[in-house]
Amino acid sequence: MELKTILLTINDGIALVTINRPKAMNAINDDVMTELGYLFTEGLNPKNLKGVIITGAGDKAFVAGADITQFLKLDRDGGYALSKKGHIVYNTIENYSIPVIAAINGYSLGGGNELAMACHIRIASPNAKFGQPEVNLGIVTGYGGTQRLVQYLGKGRALEMLLTGDMIDAEKALSYGLITHVVESESLIDKASKIINKIATKGPISVANTIALVNAFFDKNENAYEKEMNYFGDAIVSEETKEGVTAFLEKRKANFKGN
Repeated sequence: MELKTILLTINDGIALVTINRPKAMNAINDDVMTELGYLFTEGLNPKNLKGVIITGAGDKAFVAGADITQFLKLDRDGGYALSKKGHIVYNTIENYSIPVIAAINGYSLGGGNELAMACHIRIASPNAKFGQPEVNLGIVTGYGGTQRLVQYLGKGRALEMLLTGDMIDAEKALSYGLITHVVESESLIDKASKIINKIATKGPISVANTIALVNAFFDKNENAYEKEMNYFGDAIVSEETKEGVTAFLEKRKANFKGN
């Protein structure tokens, strides 16, 4: 697929995915969503990568929401389909087997904040702003915002943000646990890369399984405790665990397959 709204570069095993609509504050339209879906299902091969960084073009916005110009053209079925497509794409990102980090370099609003929350880790520049302003338009979040915001902030804080439509700054987002680091804009990609490179020294199967287990906690159809017991049992007899434990006992660096 030819990428029209996303820039993709791969350096030292790290894919940098840049939403490239700076004149529209990188707002997500159907093309962006389609291209994101393509990248995380066909375009990128996690077996050949350490991780993925998602960011926005320019210095004003990560993603300042969905492209609302499309909303008035939709009937109910069209609205449902738009939301469902976003859920599928964001769920794919959330369940990706290697770390996906959002490098938030400005406004992270609406569908953009929902994209950031679908990533495994979020870091931000000091000028970043976060919000779910859908109520200002008389709508609700469409890409999982009501669900993931509660996971990260808790019910009370999530409801206040969702019902007021107010934004919070980077420092408050850090204190709330929505993001894990605040770094200067010019250091965002470097910081995200360092986190990915550190994770890349760990067992790749254990990393993938840990992502799956954490996500299972929030899946009402999963018994996450049972799943953890099964994954632990599988790990005990795996070559990856044998190498990791042996390396620890021999006081050497583990040589995990794929690293």
